[in-house]
Amino acid sequence: MTSDTRFAHWRTRVDAALDRTLPDTDQRPYRLHEAIRYAVLNGGKRIRPLLVYATGALFNIDEALLDAPACAIELIHAYSLVHDDLPAMDDDDMRRGRPTVHIAFDEATAILVGDALQSMAFDLLANAATDDALKVAWLQTLAAASGTAGMCGGQALDIDATGRMQSLSELEHMHALKTGALIRASVRMGALPGKASEDDLQQLDRFALALGLAFQLRDDILDVEGNSEQLGKTAGKDAVQAKSTYPALLGMSEAKQRLQELAAVLQQCLKDYGPAAAALRDLSHLAVYRTR
Repeated sequence: MTSDTRFAHWRTRVDAALDRTLPDTDQRPYRLHEAIRYAVLNGGKRIRPLLVYATGALFNIDEALLDAPACAIELIHAYSLVHDDLPAMDDDDMRRGRPTVHIAFDEATAILVGDALQSMAFDLLANAATDDALKVAWLQTLAAASGTAGMCGGQALDIDATGRMQSLSELEHMHALKTGALIRASVRMGALPGKASEDDLQQLDRFALALGLAFQLRDDILDVEGNSEQLGKTAGKDAVQAKSTYPALLGMSEAKQRLQELAAVLQQCLKDYGPAAAALRDLSHLAVYRTR
């Protein structure tokens, strides 16, 4: 099976699991449930669930066991996007090629959607069909990645830095939290059921850190070189909001060189795993060379 086929299979799998997990629109409160499904079932790339399944494949883990963490990480990611798009944050009116949740519904509903998705993610893991030790490990991993030492802290640093130019180390620290923390959690949650050794976890953490930075670096490049139709979101927002980005700090040529350096790091991190890491290798290639 090619990686493209596996990725399509995993996307279909996690979408079906998310559809089963989310409340139906015929349940009260109807409008909130409609907005929740709008926010999640909207054709995203599903990179984080794919990382869960791909890392699980490295350790030959049953896909059914990975459905819960794959869904949970996507619910947290979806909640972060809904809140990030709000007028008080990035103030964006388009996400994945259609109106953002606060535009399609309203701001109050969008806030509640994010609140509900966050709690839903942890409820899903707490009730997963596995042993308590694994559930606790998953919960701890996702909680740490979502809080002030992870995604939420990175978003706060992003807000604090708006309108001023950060240093490269500040920028990389911010993105290691805002983007990288959930990517690291995705990889780690896929590895935990496989009884991965501490050496494995450290090596995969290095891979995830490089992947998170590469993903963000590619985002920054696309924000300059892409268009809104191609990206499914508003292009050029970083420049308008005077945000620090890799191209702004390094110049486009050096930013692209840095991306290639990270691509080499990603391959190096996986070299000891052989063919079992094929899906992770191809996901890292997708992150580096994607066009949206």
